[in-house]
Amino acid sequence: MIMPKIVSWKLTSSFFVLFTLLTCSLSSIFTITNNCPYAIWPGTLAGAGTPALPSTGFQLDSGQAVKLTSAPGWSGRIWARTGCTFDATGIGKCQTGDCGGRLECDGNGAAPPTSLFEITIGQGDQQDYYDVSMVDGYNLPMLVLPRGVYGKSACNATGCVTDINRGCPKELQVVGDDIGYQGSVIGCKSACEAFGSDQYCCSGQFANPTTCQPSYYSTIFKKACPRAYSYAFDDGTSTFTCKAYEYDIIFCPTSNKITKPNGAFPPPPPPPPSIGFPYERVQQDSSSSSVILPFQVSIFLLVATIFSVFIEKILPMI
Repeated sequence: MIMPKIVSWKLTSSFFVLFTLLTCSLSSIFTITNNCPYAIWPGTLAGAGTPALPSTGFQLDSGQAVKLTSAPGWSGRIWARTGCTFDATGIGKCQTGDCGGRLECDGNGAAPPTSLFEITIGQGDQQDYYDVSMVDGYNLPMLVLPRGVYGKSACNATGCVTDINRGCPKELQVVGDDIGYQGSVIGCKSACEAFGSDQYCCSGQFANPTTCQPSYYSTIFKKACPRAYSYAFDDGTSTFTCKAYEYDIIFCPTSNKITKPNGAFPPPPPPPPSIGFPYERVQQDSSSSSVILPFQVSIFLLVATIFSVFIEKILPMI
């Protein structure tokens, strides 16, 4: 009979539409905002076994923002490059955060010193793990704010909003050498990069949390940015868990020197609400229609089972 086949096809189509919507809803969105009074060039790097984000490197002018959607379970890093020049083919260099001399990083990581946002997105209802790290040094202040939080749990904003470049010890300073950057401190190295010793790098006999302790230099980073990683084993106060639909990543969050965008990218979304510092906890209502909660996976499986039973038992009787 033709009718059962038609009904079966429609039900199967509905099943796959529902599956697609659910899969998309469990993805996470990174909203990257440039609040600095100059252009930056964000870079992204996917961890092993996860696909690259839609863009691995691009220019973001002052006052502009972009959204990048990740695959479920994505892990990786996001950072900002400064002082970049690229030719028409995307070849060039950056004063800080360079990733192989290309506009699109294409699997290359950030050259230190660079402020890093790191995240592993939990599969299903598992928690996300995220942090802001100064282990590879510092180049820009940044704030990370979870949004669209699943469930009733509160999530923490984190980041490093202090301009460490202004107080960077001379032996750690990176001084700009291009026009517009000459003589100014554009980055602050980690002690590991500056001196290369096992003690500062937490390597060799210091490759464990017992022997690798905070140093004079890592303490400078920690005092300036108490929730950011200051050295390799700084886990206790630097790693956070959450289950969020979206993460706002704001560079130069306390800057009030926004210049008018030049139109290279679409106009930015409305600015995020003001953030209390040093940090405030964020709790959002999980009833938003734009968020599908993890417990709905169970509902999805139940509906799928009913569809299956209907197709196998009921349709042959029509």
